Amino acid sequence: MAYYQQEPFYSPRIPFTGSIQGGLQEGKSIIVSGRVLPGANRFHVNLQCGSRHAADIALHFNPRYDGSEFIVTNTFQHSRWGTEERKYQALFPPGNVFTLQIMVTRASYKISVNGAHVMEYNHRIPFNMVDTIVVDGMVEVNSIAFQNPAPYFPQPGFPGISPAQSTFQAQNAYPVGSAMPAFPTAPFFTVPYKTVISGGLHPGKNINIQGVVNPQARRFAFDLRHNGGVAFHYNVRFDENVVVRNTLMGQQWGSEERHGGLPFYKGQPFQVIISCNPHHYNVFVNGQQVHTYNHRFTKLQDIDLLDISGDLSLTSVVV
Repeated sequence: MAYYQQEPFYSPRIPFTGSIQGGLQEGKSIIVSGRVLPGANRFHVNLQCGSRHAADIALHFNPRYDGSEFIVTNTFQHSRWGTEERKYQALFPPGNVFTLQIMVTRASYKISVNGAHVMEYNHRIPFNMVDTIVVDGMVEVNSIAFQNPAPYFPQPGFPGISPAQSTFQAQNAYPVGSAMPAFPTAPFFTVPYKTVISGGLHPGKNINIQGVVNPQARRFAFDLRHNGGVAFHYNVRFDENVVVRNTLMGQQWGSEERHGGLPFYKGQPFQVIISCNPHHYNVFVNGQQVHTYNHRFTKLQDIDLLDISGDLSLTSVVV
């Protein structure tokens, strides 16, 4: 079944209430990119059944800062709160950018932060009753994006396997506690792949890329481009066992940066988040910050194209 791909909400004013067009379906994800304000005491993201003040809340996701950071999840139904579930982990440091991803499965919401799976929240209200997202508190939001269920492609060696089985196998192919990409790994983007970055880059903007490294991969690259060159070239080289970062300006490459290791594996899925900050990019791979690259091209709003090439398959790109 095909679903209409809803356009993201960009830079919404907080508090924000927005419609989830078509509601929720199994396999659908919501990706919230933003920044926790310095000195924050709490903020929340709600998935609700309607937009009225006393609407039922299927998922209340609430980071709090009370001596130490922790996350409260809960459900509001029939005008009362249910039993809180808490996770004591500092995942949203005040002043820092983040990408929160909520994926709908048949039994639960799978929640990841900066590419790393952190918790599940079992449904207390049927997810197909949810049609509204609310964000409030001490947070600023760059974008709220919607990723529909990935198209299903039968994989070699698994004739006749169902999409649910495929997703289950993909999600259970990782060691317990490892960072698991939240989307099925069937490729549905053509590589090389180009997409426009609407409005260009700015501090707080996150780019989220998910895919699978080809089993015999030599190299692949992510390029943030502008009209006159490449602002940020992120080049994974298995043949040299390094990730090269560089900038192309005036037809000239600058000095390469090569430190920081190679956090990718042949034949394995990955999630990359490139987070734009005022003076640099942070690069997260499978939830771990692995590289920082200072801006050499500083007209961030002119960086309006993402170019992906090389030995990989793509499953999700959110800019």
